Amino acid sequence: MDTFTIRELKSTDAQALLAFETRNREWFESHIDARDPSFYTWQGVAEHIEGYLSGFALGTWHPFVIEDSSERIVGRANLKGIDPSTRSAEVGYRIGRDACGKGLATQALKHLIEEAQGRWQLTQLVAYVFKDNVGSRKVLGRCGFVLEQPSSNEASEAECRFVRGLVPDPNAR
Repeated sequence: MDTFTIRELKSTDAQALLAFETRNREWFESHIDARDPSFYTWQGVAEHIEGYLSGFALGTWHPFVIEDSSERIVGRANLKGIDPSTRSAEVGYRIGRDACGKGLATQALKHLIEEAQGRWQLTQLVAYVFKDNVGSRKVLGRCGFVLEQPSSNEASEAECRFVRGLVPDPNAR
């Protein structure tokens, strides 16, 4: 059985992250919006990482990578838009095509929930998913997220909004 590790993104991850994103580009673009082509260069990924780590230092992002037993990046997971005033954040994750079906998205999302409750003391998480992304919708449901019905003037034809309430960990760091 494969073992996987979830750890914080590091500035030294540029080459490994570029390889992961390039290897899975077509797969991801079939499920989510395409990235700008300039992202798929060493400089593009290095700037991407720098932006995420700057956000982490400011307390607005918490980026993670998922590695297999060979320390190869096979997925990503992020808390983004962390807002201490509303005690909320958005979750995002992407699992490489070769690593799908192994429970990694669920494991990653559970990790994000734990970090949101423990480290960040958040009370709500939000996820946006394309309506036809059945796999992510199942993962969100499995992890306690509930589909929020949009008001008539907010209805998006392509995306669904899922929410999950949290109880912050009183013994957190």
